[in-house]
Amino acid sequence: MLTLTVATRKETFERMADPLAERGIEVRHVATEERTVALTDTGDEWAGFDVGFVHPSRLMEGGVADALLDVPWVNDRDAILTSRNKAGVIARLARAGLPVPRTTLISNPVDEAELVAVSSRFDPPVVVKPNSTTRGTGVVKITDRDSFLGVADYLGLIHRNPATGDRSFLVQEYIEDATDYRAMCIDGRYAGAVERRLPDAARAAGDWKHNVHRGAEATGVDLPENLREIAERTARLLDIPWLGVDLLVTDERAVVSETNARPTIDDETKYEPGFYDELAALIEAQV
Repeated sequence: MLTLTVATRKETFERMADPLAERGIEVRHVATEERTVALTDTGDEWAGFDVGFVHPSRLMEGGVADALLDVPWVNDRDAILTSRNKAGVIARLARAGLPVPRTTLISNPVDEAELVAVSSRFDPPVVVKPNSTTRGTGVVKITDRDSFLGVADYLGLIHRNPATGDRSFLVQEYIEDATDYRAMCIDGRYAGAVERRLPDAARAAGDWKHNVHRGAEATGVDLPENLREIAERTARLLDIPWLGVDLLVTDERAVVSETNARPTIDDETKYEPGFYDELAALIEAQV
């Protein structure tokens, strides 16, 4: 039996443990952050693992985990970094002819004239998002130039701190009335999808982010073939074995808004038949 280490104890760990145990893979948790770690007297906490699931999100702690665990990862550090760089993903997908929203990267510091020039290229509203945020953190929808410049000022203040590693953000077209899907791919193959939708009351109140961590509900859906193909092409292009591909779809178009190399596993009923068989095969292939 293989032993898989998982660096989070949240929904994914709880949902995958029993199905993978049935397929000969023991799932164990090792905490890598928000704790103390003895580096020279490690004991047996880090021993006995054959493979890791996804590399820890904090890169410094992840480097320690790499050293102490000494295992291959399904999604390694490079995969996490590739997906986390939203601008890099958009650029690579656009160059390959995959549909993405109109997007501009701003790398601070830039002067106000450049910001005004960027603002003039988009019809309002626009979406401004930090380049490496997760769960919709710091993402705002802006309807006028003054507000855009104000948000850019705030980000500029943050980016002046020498400790800020990423000093870039994105300006992106807002796609009105789009349906939000998360498509899952395992080793470049479509494995299921959910539609993420805010409750009617939240939408009526003006909420618009469809992140599950912000109150959206995820419902299993059967994606049409053209959307499955977009998700698979994205996963293969980025070469990320376990990937969530976020799609915004209207009657006129479908675009890849971003990707997630640390996606939460949802209920098995929301995926294609054989989901855990394919996931188990992917894990076993790393050894």
